[in-house]
Amino acid sequence: MNPDEDVLPTADIRQGSNVLVTGPPMSGKYELLLRLVSALGEQALLVSTEDGADEVREDFEALAGTAPPEGFGVVDCVSVAPGEGAETELVKHAGSPENLTAIGVKFTDVAETFRTRGYTDVAVGFHSLSTLLMYFDAQRVYRFVRVLTGQIEDSGWTGVATVGSTMHDEQTLHTLYDPFDAVIETRVEDDREYRLRSRRGVGEWTAF
Repeated sequence: MNPDEDVLPTADIRQGSNVLVTGPPMSGKYELLLRLVSALGEQALLVSTEDGADEVREDFEALAGTAPPEGFGVVDCVSVAPGEGAETELVKHAGSPENLTAIGVKFTDVAETFRTRGYTDVAVGFHSLSTLLMYFDAQRVYRFVRVLTGQIEDSGWTGVATVGSTMHDEQTLHTLYDPFDAVIETRVEDDREYRLRSRRGVGEWTAF
């Protein structure tokens, strides 16, 4: 995996924690998520509510700057309905972002495959919570995220999710912040920049 240590806040994200990347459109949230997933785990499990499994694999290689690892799982929430597409141990189809039950079941299926194979150094990416908020209220998404982040923490893995900062009101955003150990904000000034906010304080804006 590409550690990307010179730019990303990997030293400030402990194994077993969950971080939320939030920012306006075109500020690099998705790329930052993929680069963090690549840097934080030897294996990767991506849940995508916006792109199909093949696109996710291509994006990972292009944006994270490294080939997907042997253990590269995808829960595809958009391309086909459950039971209609060819699934493997590492690629599952949830059908729609509206089906939170299927997303949870398919995530658990891939996670169990990872455990069976002995993968322990795993980073999980979820792109994007904003899609879920198109179908459900903040409390319903919060409950789903609470369960998901709990599974990640209990497994000793590391989780990264994205949400659009300009698509939702402040109350909704702060509701979603709660299950996460830290928040990474993105913005575009002269360059795309991020800063890490955690219980230990607020970091400096850093170009990526």
